[in-house]
Amino acid sequence: MTGAPDIAIDVKGLTKSFDGRVVVRDLSMQVKRGSIYGFLGPNGSGKTTTIRMLCGLLTPDSGEGTCLGYNIRTEADQIKRHVGYMTQRFSLYQDLSVRENLEFVARIYGLNAPVKSAREIIDRLGLHGREEQLAAQLSGGWKQRLALGACTLPSPQLLLLDEPTAGVDPKARREFWNEIHALANDGLTVLVSTHYMDEAERCHEIAYIAYGELLTHGTVEEVIEQSKLITYKVSGDDLQKLLHQLDGKPGVDMVAPFGTSLHVSGRDEKKLEAAIKPYRADKKFVWTRSEPSLEDVFIELMNRSKDNFQ
Repeated sequence: MTGAPDIAIDVKGLTKSFDGRVVVRDLSMQVKRGSIYGFLGPNGSGKTTTIRMLCGLLTPDSGEGTCLGYNIRTEADQIKRHVGYMTQRFSLYQDLSVRENLEFVARIYGLNAPVKSAREIIDRLGLHGREEQLAAQLSGGWKQRLALGACTLPSPQLLLLDEPTAGVDPKARREFWNEIHALANDGLTVLVSTHYMDEAERCHEIAYIAYGELLTHGTVEEVIEQSKLITYKVSGDDLQKLLHQLDGKPGVDMVAPFGTSLHVSGRDEKKLEAAIKPYRADKKFVWTRSEPSLEDVFIELMNRSKDNFQ
């Protein structure tokens, strides 16, 4: 094993193509041990491919690096032994109970005391009282807990979560993330892909990937600062008409409704001010300078990456 002890993943220049189409291009990044690292980006942007290359589940066409100290090219089998993978789709046995599923997974991994290990996971994740309930009868939130329990049974060093809370209610999502933070606090490194802004904000660091290219990464605060977005919040009547008038104007890089207001943003302050000047004189609108939100940055990056792709 090689690599810095505090770095879980360290890769440089990863590139991957399928059928002649580049899915990930020249990607380099580091992930700290015990951190929660979030991947954001449009569908088809290469997030899943990136995650699989980072942890040795997929061999890159070019590039190099380590995961958990192992070489992602030559020591992939060693990496896989230390990885837990939770897919978006529930993949355990629907006709087995919660207890039976967990005991089965424990035996598959060759754990010495499968019954005891399953019981400990049931207690930790609050599944007590549902041990004999069939997986098929569980709600989305309870299935999510069961899947997380199965992934963490063998005590992996790295956990991969592919949009794990899609279709789950807000309370269940919050409880799920509380458990993820507890696991990270115990030293587990977590890679998670998500489209939810509140979940991205719960990550220690995030990366935005669009059509195979890493556009930005860092803490949420760093990503917002790097965007260089100047943002105005606009309230008033007939905002939909204002949206259509501003959309596409030179200097306006992003305009989107947020509740009862509009967020109008641009990276070039002079051009943005020139574009909105005629509308600021209209007294039916109230313009307030504000800090860009992560969602502002996300939408602006989506707009920009879409243009790049085309």
